[in-house]
Amino acid sequence: MFERDEKLDRGVELLKEPVHLDPGFDRRVMAEIASAPRPRAWVRPIWAGIEWMRRGRPVTVSPLGGLAMAAGVAAVLLLGRSWLAPGETAPATATTAAPGSVVQFVIVAPAASTVSLVGDFNDWMNGATPMERVAGNGVWSVTVPLEPGRYRYAYLVDGTTWLSDPSAPPALDDEFGRPGSVVTIGEL
Repeated sequence: MFERDEKLDRGVELLKEPVHLDPGFDRRVMAEIASAPRPRAWVRPIWAGIEWMRRGRPVTVSPLGGLAMAAGVAAVLLLGRSWLAPGETAPATATTAAPGSVVQFVIVAPAASTVSLVGDFNDWMNGATPMERVAGNGVWSVTVPLEPGRYRYAYLVDGTTWLSDPSAPPALDDEFGRPGSVVTIGEL
């Protein structure tokens, strides 16, 4: 099927032959390396810094230091919400009342034209619990009477974007991968 190329066969045979190196080859290579110019002085501290960072070392944090770090992370997360670009939404908190009474749900969605509250209490039906724009700054709110229990819920912005409530405990994702939150009314 394939014709054998005579030149190719000769090249393959030549490559199969062992290569014999001069016994002084290693010595000459090492002498050449030793005589090579050294890296500039500013390069050594950089490599030393890289090596220092690569070494493992134990880290101990005092309880006060851990608390300070946790407070810093919380501050960054809370401040980050206020710096959203125009048109982005920032979910707000759902506030609960006494068992068997009214719960107020609030979200900030300045670019939204409609917002609905969906959850276990309304069979996740879009439009069953529409939220009302409270002020001209994009705040939406609705109050819902809920009996004692545990409810999953989410905000549905413009009928397409599902948002969970970041200040409420997260609910496990449903089988569709949508975010959700949990609100508990009364003792369970």
